[in-house]
Amino acid sequence: MELFSLPLLMGGAQGGGGTPASGPEQIISFAPFIIIIAIFYFLIIRPQNKKQKETQKMLSALKKGDKVVTIGGVHGTISSVKENSVLVKVDDNVKIEFSRSAIASVSSLAKEEKPEAQAAIEDKKTESKKAGDKETEAGETSS
Repeated sequence: MELFSLPLLMGGAQGGGGTPASGPEQIISFAPFIIIIAIFYFLIIRPQNKKQKETQKMLSALKKGDKVVTIGGVHGTISSVKENSVLVKVDDNVKIEFSRSAIASVSSLAKEEKPEAQAAIEDKKTESKKAGDKETEAGETSS
C-alpha cells in the first residue's frame, strides 16, 4: 500500500476546498438517525420495559389460592409460595413445584367474579321461585 494514500484511508483532511459540515447541516445529516432511534424506543424498547415491569409486579404478588397458568400451559392453583418457587396444585393429589419465572399469567377472574357469579345464581333462583309461585297461583285460581 502506498504511504501517501494512508491518510486518505484513515479519514485525514483532504487538501483544498472541502470543509466539514457544521451547524445546521450537521444536525440535518443526523436527523434520520435520531428519528430511527426514537422510533425504536417508542415501538420496541418502551413497550418491552412496561411489559417486563408488569410481569415482575405480577410475580411478586403471587399468593396462595391464585389460579395460574405456567409458560408450558399447565393450569392450577397455588398451594404455597416460596422465595423463588411456587407449589401449584394441578389435581386433587398432584402438586408440582415451579420456578416463579415459569408463571405466565394469574387468572384473578375466578376470585373476583365469584361474588358476581354467586349473585347472578341467587338472582336466577329468586326469579325461578317467583315464576314458580306465579304458576302455582295460576294453577290454584283455575282449579
